Amino acid sequence: MSFTKSVGLVVAALAVLLFAAPNASAAGACSAANVTAAKASKRALVRATLCVLNAERARHRLRPLRLNHRLSMAAQRHSRSMARQRFFSHTSLSGASFVDRIRSTGYLSGARSWAVGENIAYGSGRRSTPRSIGSAWMNSPPHRANVLSRSYRSIGIGIVTGTPRGGGGGTYTTDFGRRS
Repeated sequence: MSFTKSVGLVVAALAVLLFAAPNASAAGACSAANVTAAKASKRALVRATLCVLNAERARHRLRPLRLNHRLSMAAQRHSRSMARQRFFSHTSLSGASFVDRIRSTGYLSGARSWAVGENIAYGSGRRSTPRSIGSAWMNSPPHRANVLSRSYRSIGIGIVTGTPRGGGGGTYTTDFGRRS
């Protein structure tokens, strides 16, 4: 899901599920792209996800997204909530939107204008790898649009072991942002 705010006006944009990655030239960062969520550290999965998404952006001559601590905090909390409370939505069970969750981290504080978006996904077994999740997003036109959006400069990535349906696998949230 995406939202843009300019001088006090908030405009709802397109809802999308997806994720992002560091520069493809960071060869070691993509080394865990084919590892399942249960078999890699959270840090390795985040780096691999960033690498996979930024490789897609590089193919389209877009600047890489940079990992942002506050966006990552919002994303991690949401992935954890979805897996533990067994729901799958951009809106939390308390009714908070992803904009509310991002705002609560302080990411939007002091910004004159901003754009944010969120993508969510989960998978089990081989479908829980960063490459598999990234491929699914790239094969979905609305999700692909979010990954390839020129609006975003930063990303937060939250990945947890477990899925909203219970059992093994991984749940992914990516929160995208730009502020000025």
